[in-house]
Amino acid sequence: MEASKVEFLFLSQQDMIEAGVLDMEQCVQVMERTFQIMNQGDYLMGGPSQNHHGIKLWLPQKPRGPRMPVAGPDRRFMAMISYLGGEFNVCGVKWYGSNIENPAKRGLPRSILMVILNDPESGAPLAVMEGNLISAMRTGAAIGLGAKYLAPKDARRAGLIAAGVIGRTCLMAIAASVRTLQEAKVFDIDRQKAEAFAKEMSRELGLKVYAVNRMEEALQDSDVVCSATSRIQRPIFQSEMLKEGSFLGLSADATLAEDLLEESRVVADNWAMHVDWREEMEKLPENSRDRILYAEVHQRIKAGRMRDGDIVELKKVVAGEVPARSRDRQRVIYLTGGLNTEDISWGYTIYQNALKKGLGQKLKMWDQPHWF
Repeated sequence: MEASKVEFLFLSQQDMIEAGVLDMEQCVQVMERTFQIMNQGDYLMGGPSQNHHGIKLWLPQKPRGPRMPVAGPDRRFMAMISYLGGEFNVCGVKWYGSNIENPAKRGLPRSILMVILNDPESGAPLAVMEGNLISAMRTGAAIGLGAKYLAPKDARRAGLIAAGVIGRTCLMAIAASVRTLQEAKVFDIDRQKAEAFAKEMSRELGLKVYAVNRMEEALQDSDVVCSATSRIQRPIFQSEMLKEGSFLGLSADATLAEDLLEESRVVADNWAMHVDWREEMEKLPENSRDRILYAEVHQRIKAGRMRDGDIVELKKVVAGEVPARSRDRQRVIYLTGGLNTEDISWGYTIYQNALKKGLGQKLKMWDQPHWF
C-alpha cells in the first residue's frame, strides 16, 4: 500500500472565535448531545476504568534539578484523553499547564490549554487548536445544561459566586438555558471586579446583573446558584443559605455542610470519574494527597451515610430515565469535575465549522513517512 500524506488543521484563538467557539447556545446543545451519547455508553475516558479524568504530572515540593518545576497553589501539568462516538466519532486530548502566578507575573492566563483531535481509526491528527476558549465554554455550558434539567421550572433569579472567566461562561449558559431568568447577583472578594462583571454581563445578556457585598446576599432567594471560584478559594454552603427547591451548580470545589447533603438530591457529571479519583487518592501516601474534589460527599460514603449509587447521573436525567428531584422543593446539588468528552465534542464542532468557513492553517507532517 502506498503511504499517505498526513496533515492537520491548526486553529488559533482568532480562528476559533470566527468559527463560533463563543456561541453558547450551540455549546449547550452540543453538551446535551454529549451526555446523551455518554448515556448510551459510546465513550471512553482514560485509565483501566475508562472513566479517568486525566494524568497529572505530580510536582515535587523540592526540585531535584536546577530548573525543575515545583508544587504550588494550582500549579500543574495535565493531559485529559477521551473518545466520543455518535456523530462525533473522534479521539482527543486536552493538554495544559497551570500556574496561578501567570496573570500577575507574566500577563498570561492561569492555565494555557491546547486541544488535539485525532481520527479514531488511523490515529492521524485532524486538528491542533487553542484550548482556553473551548475549556471555558464547555465548563460553563455543563452548568447551563445542569440548570436546564435541574433548576426549578419558573427560575427567575440567579446567584453567582466569583466573577472570573468561568463565572462569565456559567452565567452565559444559565441565561441560554433558563429562559425565565430575569436577574443575577454576583459576589466576588474583589468588589470592583464584581461591579465590572455585572455591568458587562448586563449589557451582553440583556439581564439585570448587579454586584452584592456578601456571598449570602448572592444566595438569598436565588433559584439558580453557581459557584465558580478558584481552587484556592473554597466557599462553604449550608442548607439554610439556599432557597428551597433551588439548584446549586458547582464548577469548582466547595465545602458542603452535612445538613445540605442530607436533604439535597446530589447529581454528578460522571460519578464513575469521581470514584476513580477517590480510589487513586487512597493509594497515595498521606503527605502526597490533595483534598479530593467534593470531599464531604466521599466522606459520607466512606462513613456509610451515603452510597455511590445514591449519586444521580446527569446523563440519565437528560435521557429521561430518572427525575430531576425525588420530591417537590428539594434542593439539587450538581457536582462537576470536567470531562474531556466535553472538550472534544465542542472542539470537533468548531473544527467542522472552521472547515466549512475555510479557517485555520493546514500543516503538513509528511508527504510520505521517512520510515514505514
